[in-house]
Amino acid sequence: MTVEEQMRAAMADLTRAERQLATHILKNYPVAALGSITALAKASEVSTPTVVRLCQKLGYKGYPDYQSALRGEVEAMLVSPLAKHDRWAGGAPDTHILNRFADAVVGNLQATLGQIDHAEFDAAAALLADPGRAVYVIGGRITHAQADYFVTLMKVIRREVMLLSGLSNTWPPALLDMKAGDVLVVFDIRRYENSVLQLVELAVEQGAEVVLITDRWVSPAAQHARHTLSAYIEAPSAWDSMVSITVLVETLLAAVQTLSWGETEARLKRLESLYDRSRFFRRAR
Repeated sequence: MTVEEQMRAAMADLTRAERQLATHILKNYPVAALGSITALAKASEVSTPTVVRLCQKLGYKGYPDYQSALRGEVEAMLVSPLAKHDRWAGGAPDTHILNRFADAVVGNLQATLGQIDHAEFDAAAALLADPGRAVYVIGGRITHAQADYFVTLMKVIRREVMLLSGLSNTWPPALLDMKAGDVLVVFDIRRYENSVLQLVELAVEQGAEVVLITDRWVSPAAQHARHTLSAYIEAPSAWDSMVSITVLVETLLAAVQTLSWGETEARLKRLESLYDRSRFFRRAR
């Protein structure tokens, strides 16, 4: 069992304080448990002996032993495409790749939807729907396509939505206009990008609220995020699957559209009129 699975399996046998600690770790997994024992105890509002007791109940000698196992697990997950391919290819069943891939994607989607906190999702959607906040979006090397898609439709739903370039020399002008309370939506999956973390840190200094869309191992940017939505992404491939992240994106768009329908409906009507006048789309015969 993974460290995460061990914690979930042990939950029923934990004391109230230990459950509070385990819940905090799982909600911010694995970032919450990668720092000092003092920082973890403070963040989860328990005592340091409670941290030690939880680790021992999970079968570890203490926090350093638990943390060592966790770090080894994280390092194993942050692997190159070559290593991902080798891991999948070694034990691949004799079914067709279409079936293997579909099974993995469906499993990812079920696991993702099963662990999303509805209150946190709704709060993130409310931030994005707030007309008083501008929305900035940044994607990574792989997730830039999801960021672009998100911005394309968000621009129809509401005003003041901007896609930030992956080129860091374009960030200072954007940060110049970013005001306290604006929202930065960040896509960051393994292997986490230093430049993305740097932008998040700069945006938080400006007073921006960060909504992070990441994988289940959680980007280091989570320590600065107001809301974090994690997706399961492993697939029988040298690359991770974006299906669960795309579902999160489309569901967020639907939620924001519902919250701001008054403005969105008017914008859609104007947009359709502009399309008609420009004869942008081919008419059906």
